[in-house]
Amino acid sequence: MRSASTLAPLRISGAGFTHKGLVRDRNEDAILIDPNGELWAVADGMGGHGHGDVAADMVIDSLATLTRTDDPEVCLVETLQRSNQAVFAVADGTVMGATVVAAFMDSNVAYCAWVGDSRIYLWRQGQLKQMTKDHSHIQELIDQGVLSKEAERSHPERNVVTRAIGAEPDVDVDTFVLPLQSADRLLLCSDGLSGAVEDTKLADTMMLNRPDNATAARLLQAALDAGAPDNVSVIVVTATEG
Repeated sequence: MRSASTLAPLRISGAGFTHKGLVRDRNEDAILIDPNGELWAVADGMGGHGHGDVAADMVIDSLATLTRTDDPEVCLVETLQRSNQAVFAVADGTVMGATVVAAFMDSNVAYCAWVGDSRIYLWRQGQLKQMTKDHSHIQELIDQGVLSKEAERSHPERNVVTRAIGAEPDVDVDTFVLPLQSADRLLLCSDGLSGAVEDTKLADTMMLNRPDNATAARLLQAALDAGAPDNVSVIVVTATEG
């Protein structure tokens, strides 16, 4: 079997939206949409701590400087770590930060990185799979068997993250590498989507196989229909032949 790097290049397209939701006064999310199809990201400023929008913008601005290298995974991690240092310095002793998910497309491979509880899902062959694992207090309880996955959405501490860009002087960035197949779709989102819309509903929307823009718009609308208590950001990226 040929490796992903020796296959004919896949065409990468995508679209995304960010919205303040129906409860928050302002939008502290930020997204990165790359017309070249290489780099996509969602940053979710930590609401309630002040200047979350500044932190999210700083993360996205930092990622926007990323260029193709021999090791995209390392480059992603180093870029987010530099972003962490910059946000922490600006915070100057106050609590300021953002969660982030990012996907860098190179040679039919998606190099993905994340910090916090923003998520990346993979839609492949009719199945939706969460690829990231939340850095959150709730996820720790689930891992310990103290809390069921079904109870996650209603738990009073569902928004407490254990890792964020800018929260500490140093940050651990988790990654995964995904060889892409034709018709694969990645969903990048803030917890304003995943916290409001169940995975089954996300899957139902992805199953419609509409264009990226229409799919992202329907996902955003699903969060708004659910009350959208938080800012909502969603990006849909599709890999196709040719």
